[in-house]
Amino acid sequence: MAKVVIQPSYGTAEARGNWKKTLDQTVDFRSGSRSAALTAEQRAALDACHPGGQARFWGTQPHLDAHMSKVTTGDIVLFTGAKIVRGVGEIGVSFRNSAFADSLWSPDVDKGSYHNVYSLLDLERTSIPYEEIWELPGFKVNDNFMGLRVLDEEKSATVIEGLGVESMTAWRAAVDQERQLSAALSRGSEVVPPEAVHTTTTTYERAAGTLTVNRAEALLVKAFRETLAKDIQVGRVRMPVGVTDLHVVGPDGVEIVEAKSDSSHNYVRQALGQLLDYVVHSPEPATRLTALFPGKPADSDIALLHRYGIDCVYAGDTTFDRVEAPTASRQHMKQVWGNGEASTA
Repeated sequence: MAKVVIQPSYGTAEARGNWKKTLDQTVDFRSGSRSAALTAEQRAALDACHPGGQARFWGTQPHLDAHMSKVTTGDIVLFTGAKIVRGVGEIGVSFRNSAFADSLWSPDVDKGSYHNVYSLLDLERTSIPYEEIWELPGFKVNDNFMGLRVLDEEKSATVIEGLGVESMTAWRAAVDQERQLSAALSRGSEVVPPEAVHTTTTTYERAAGTLTVNRAEALLVKAFRETLAKDIQVGRVRMPVGVTDLHVVGPDGVEIVEAKSDSSHNYVRQALGQLLDYVVHSPEPATRLTALFPGKPADSDIALLHRYGIDCVYAGDTTFDRVEAPTASRQHMKQVWGNGEASTA
């Protein structure tokens, strides 16, 4: 499981200067003194992750050695500053080398060299307000993330799921697993090279180093949230099966909302499955399940949601339209939602 690193990186003039040097642009690690400063092992690792000889880098000082010893390839880093997550990156190679670091950034007068160096497989520029992290389970309001943190497994999973981060390392692992299964199923116990399986399975093409942060759903949820009454409790809840997009507690009970960035059939099916998974793990019995979309799904897809007692809400021209599930369907499904207990709500 990938860890999440929260990396302050923009709060001082020095940090902003370092950002321009090695995050706004890539660095040639094979040239001159930089190449000479690397050990053979470090150079080989960088070459493997960045075959073009160019990469973005960041670094931390000696007082953070213990934290950085936990960091490895595929971990996710949030670059923070001025109450915004300004970038989300995927770590390539993490190593310790003062000479290499000093060729990138001037050592701090008091704290020394930024000798804990890490490269980035990819960096996506973002503008995510801290409030989106504060509302995730396990985080506190007004936490300004003043120092570097390496989050534990549960909090890391919460951030990755909650912000919709898809990393290249995780994608490759899924592809490898599918290739291995395809090989086993198509040839029995015979070992088959990956390229042979590739021709008989779905495409594996994806731009090298691609990391994505899916913001469409977050923005859809934000817009929908602004339409809700001010006197209700709105947040997100972490359950054993994931993090809800919205968990609404009001006079009418508990509503669980799952948002999707598309209104097509596959996305409707995803919302349906996630809502039915969430509801049985809800800390409070739910009285309403809602699938949220950017446009109106097909009538047959709305009917599918209604069959399971789920409301459909979609963005209209000026507001959100709700197509409620039939009362009979909701009442029937509440027996499933409430672990078999009939509800009169």
